[in-house]
Amino acid sequence: MKESGNQATWIGPPGGWELVNLAELWRYRGLLYFLVWRDVKIRYKQTAFGAAWAVLVPFLTMVVFSVFFGKLAQIPSDGLPYPLFSFAALVPWTFFANSLTQGAGSLVANQSLITKVYFPRLAIPIAAVLAGIVDLVLSLLVLIAMMLFYGIWPSLQATWALPLLFLLALTTSLAVSLWLSALNVKYRDVKYAVPFLVQVWLFVTPIVYPGSLLSEPWRTLYGINPMAGVVEGFRWALLRADTAPGPVVLVSGMTALGLLVSGGIYFRWMERTFADIV
Repeated sequence: MKESGNQATWIGPPGGWELVNLAELWRYRGLLYFLVWRDVKIRYKQTAFGAAWAVLVPFLTMVVFSVFFGKLAQIPSDGLPYPLFSFAALVPWTFFANSLTQGAGSLVANQSLITKVYFPRLAIPIAAVLAGIVDLVLSLLVLIAMMLFYGIWPSLQATWALPLLFLLALTTSLAVSLWLSALNVKYRDVKYAVPFLVQVWLFVTPIVYPGSLLSEPWRTLYGINPMAGVVEGFRWALLRADTAPGPVVLVSGMTALGLLVSGGIYFRWMERTFADIV
């Protein structure tokens, strides 16, 4: 209990399956900004290449994919140069994979903060996800440079589609991070399962192959994987891919929203035990 004059404020754990308190989270927006900035600064602290790793990782992955899947396996790329085809998918995918990894371990990494002071615990995984936006922007600049090199210009549809696709990638990253971070507090096995999950998710997402290989209605159902809609959407908006991913993005959006709502409720329910078991 906190007393101020004649008023007293009671701080206690949420009861039952209480929904996320967005008003409380907004009151702590200053702390959220600090956590994001801290995560950005320490991500590449004492590294030789610094923030260049945000570009090197997807770029080198693109080189490997281009050699093995583009040249040797001759996987189709919807008529696009394979390096550009794969890198356009790796830009949002790398953001998602890093956000998932950082977000899953964020609560355990901040256990000293959680056990000492009160604040909305939701701010921690949100900050871990938002910190990855810097990497996403840097990778996007490299993608634009590659598009200029290959003489491919984005269409007008990119001006309205890209913000929505970015929001879908952000929603998916946060939704999965809420589930995994809350589970990781109770079951430390999660940190060992996350790398395997990311690896499997990579190959069930149309990154090294086009989603057009699937016929309807399977291609639309493929949107149950939210990152499928993000990747297909990025290629369509930026590279003028022939196959418009409208139904796929719609299914991905509904799936991501369902994951976010359920993840938020589960996180809120588990939040009352974080300080005791972290």
